[in-house]
Amino acid sequence: MSDNRIEQAMARIEAALARIAAAQASAGHGVGASARVIELVNTHEKLREDVAETLRDLDTLIAQLEG
Repeated sequence: MSDNRIEQAMARIEAALARIAAAQASAGHGVGASARVIELVNTHEKLREDVAETLRDLDTLIAQLEG
């Protein structure tokens, strides 16, 4: 996977995080809404870490196949 594709994937992830933060800000101050947004942010962060790890694994695999 090229560096450009990795950068694009990371940019999409960052944009999603920004949308979550914006949703949190506009969700109001309800406890239920805040708890849900926090849950979504935590889920997003976990997925982001998983994607980054998978991209690293793919880079390693591609490097091994090319080398």
